[in-house]
Amino acid sequence: MDIQETEQKNYLIEEADRLKMSGEHQKAIELCEKILHEDLDNQEAYEEIGDNYLSLKKYRKAEKALQQSLRINPESANTHYLIGFTFSAIGRWKDSIDHLEKADSLYPNHPEILRCLGWSIFHGKNHQQGLIILERALNINPNDPLILSDLGICNLNEKNFDRATTLFNRVLELEPNNQKIRECLFAVEFFKKEFRKLRDKKKKEI
Repeated sequence: MDIQETEQKNYLIEEADRLKMSGEHQKAIELCEKILHEDLDNQEAYEEIGDNYLSLKKYRKAEKALQQSLRINPESANTHYLIGFTFSAIGRWKDSIDHLEKADSLYPNHPEILRCLGWSIFHGKNHQQGLIILERALNINPNDPLILSDLGICNLNEKNFDRATTLFNRVLELEPNNQKIRECLFAVEFFKKEFRKLRDKKKKEI
C-alpha cells in the first residue's frame, strides 16, 4: 500500500468517526464497508462498524464486526472495551468481564474502561468488587456523569441510599436537565421509605 492509499484510508476512517460522532451511524457503517471492499483486513474499519452498531443497539452485528477487529489485532484495547461493553448490554457478564479486564491490562486506569468493568463485575460477579472499581473510576474522573450515574445505581441497589443521593445530586449539578437522574432520586426516596417501613415492622415483631 503506497502513501497516497494510506492517507486516503486514514481520511475515510476519520470521516467515518465524524459521522459517528454526529449520530449518522448508518452512513458511517457504509463508509467503513467501502473501505473493507478495498482492504478486507482494515482493523479500524471493523472497529468503527462495531462501535456504530453498538450505538444502534444492534448487538449481534456489533459483536460480529468487533470479533473481526480482534482477529486482525488481538491486542486492541479499544476493541476489547467495545466488545466488553456489547456483552454487558446483553447480560453476558462473564464474557464482558473477560474482555474489559483485557482492555484494562492493555490500557490501565482508563476511567471509561473501569466504569464498564465495575458495572459488569457488580452485576455478574461481586457487588463489593464492582463498587470498588467504580469508585476507582470516579477518583480518576470525578465529573463524569456516566460514572456518577452507574455508581449511584449500584449504591441504590445495595441500599446505600445516602451515597446514591449524593452521586445523583452531583449528576444534576453537571446536567440540570437530566430527567432520568431525577427519576433515580425519586426512586431513592421511595425505596428509602419502604426499607424504613420494613425495618420498623421487623422491630415491632421482635
